[in-house]
Amino acid sequence: MLSVLDDLEEFVQSSPRVPLTKKVLVDEEKFLDLLDRARTILPEEVRKAKWLVQEREKVINESRQEANRLLEEAQKEIEKKVEESEIVRRAREVAEEIVSKAEQVAREMRLGARDYSDDVLAKLETRLEKILKEIEGGRKELKNMK
Repeated sequence: MLSVLDDLEEFVQSSPRVPLTKKVLVDEEKFLDLLDRARTILPEEVRKAKWLVQEREKVINESRQEANRLLEEAQKEIEKKVEESEIVRRAREVAEEIVSKAEQVAREMRLGARDYSDDVLAKLETRLEKILKEIEGGRKELKNMK
């Protein structure tokens, strides 16, 4: 997506300028072609962001499963050594620590994935806003040339 946006930016920057103004003349066909390419790629970027969210959920679920598995193992171990209260107490502490750590890791991963997705989308939004302003400026310039 960024390469198409870079191509679009380069195209506008390399277009001939109208003397004594900040306006440029653009080849409408080429400009629209670049814009169509950007529109084609945009759903791919959105799909990637959705994939990141799905992967985050997958990791969270796997962490929960692992935490549950570890908790079950700890409980089985506790049942084997019920008569030794110190072992039972320590096993519960370890199990709680594991669950706590797994929840913390899942929370951090969820926040990291959300921040990354937001960052990608924010950058994309900024670039698209810039392109839109350039398009609007070009269209105004074309209207003024009539």
